[in-house]
Amino acid sequence: MTLSEELTWRGFINQTSYKDITAVDNGVVSFYFGVDPSSDSMTIGNLASAMMVRQFISHGHKAYLLVGGATGMIGDPDGKSEERQLQSLEQIDNNKKAIAAQYNQVFSGQDFTLVDNYDWFKDMNYLDFLRDIGKHVPTRQMLGRDFIQSRLGENSSGISYAEFSYSLIQGYDFLYLHQNMGVDLQLCGADQWGNSVTGVDLIRRITGDEVNVWSSPLIVNKATGVKFGKTEDGAIWLDPNKTSPTAFYQFWVNCDDQGLEDYLKVYTLLTKDEIDSLVSEHSSNPGARTGQKRLAEEVTKLIHGDQNAELAKQVTGYLTQEYSIDQAEQNIIEALRQEIPSLRTTADGSILDALVEAGLASSKGEARKLIAGRGISANGKLVERDNFEQTDFNQGRLILRRGKAFKDSALVELS
Repeated sequence: MTLSEELTWRGFINQTSYKDITAVDNGVVSFYFGVDPSSDSMTIGNLASAMMVRQFISHGHKAYLLVGGATGMIGDPDGKSEERQLQSLEQIDNNKKAIAAQYNQVFSGQDFTLVDNYDWFKDMNYLDFLRDIGKHVPTRQMLGRDFIQSRLGENSSGISYAEFSYSLIQGYDFLYLHQNMGVDLQLCGADQWGNSVTGVDLIRRITGDEVNVWSSPLIVNKATGVKFGKTEDGAIWLDPNKTSPTAFYQFWVNCDDQGLEDYLKVYTLLTKDEIDSLVSEHSSNPGARTGQKRLAEEVTKLIHGDQNAELAKQVTGYLTQEYSIDQAEQNIIEALRQEIPSLRTTADGSILDALVEAGLASSKGEARKLIAGRGISANGKLVERDNFEQTDFNQGRLILRRGKAFKDSALVELS
């Protein structure tokens, strides 16, 4: 496939300033893609755009990956109803290092140049910036942005001059990279379209050159209509300290059937034939979740490496009773203790106490109701009494579960 065909098939086209998308099939284009260090980790929302970037690199284009040390000092106000809390310079520096490390992981084996917009803003004279750059940006253009209008509306929180200027600062990034590194294209997520076209207009006004923007769409859970990656527990992070490799793997295993094909196209490097085959196999037996398992394996390998992906797969297998807990080696038991509550009891200990201690019931009364309602299992077998028996345990262990969701489980071990 040509790049434009690949991007179209994978669903990586939201908006673009190109009049003809096949322009990306001709010659080598220098482009940039940026992430602000507002956190010490990217999310799978950032990852979706990054996977689009991988396609551009794979098809021979030259990548500049930006860590927004300067823009991170302000914070993007788009989509925010209130002013951001400013981060300390030390925190921003730590976040930059973390984002750079994730770039190296996500783009492992690919050629790119890392840049930081703090490098060209740190010594910039404020008056020169207003005279040479600000003079070329119409206020009307900035005031027309939807988020500006919402922040300036009646009963709204308002917006500071710093956040109002964010779009101009990002626009200058594009100008600087264009003039100094020959960058003619910005890649971004759908939420960055407005900021990105500010750069296109600024470059046209100052240099007369024509540059372009290409944005990827927002990934939405088709079953719920909610932004993909938003869960009850918060965002799904690439940092293993924020979302463990096992929790990361399980997120993908549990993703909705309706969006499976889209997620395979966006988040993996599998070929069209491979994805078509997986989708067909899944359609014939959705309960086996073959597509989700392959998706989880591919994305977890990309972000956390083969070893962590395999461990996450095995831990999930024990939680779902695909494997018997008595077969688990010590590293699996340690990983289970990190993923779900763990506790110790005696061979005739109270199941009611165990459910409460594990947080699977709020009280003994609720625990009794759950048991009476056939809502509790031990190692996959229905629990119908208040106390454990020796035969419940395999090698001194069992998985206690409330309902069917394997996240509502606890590891119980004999004292």
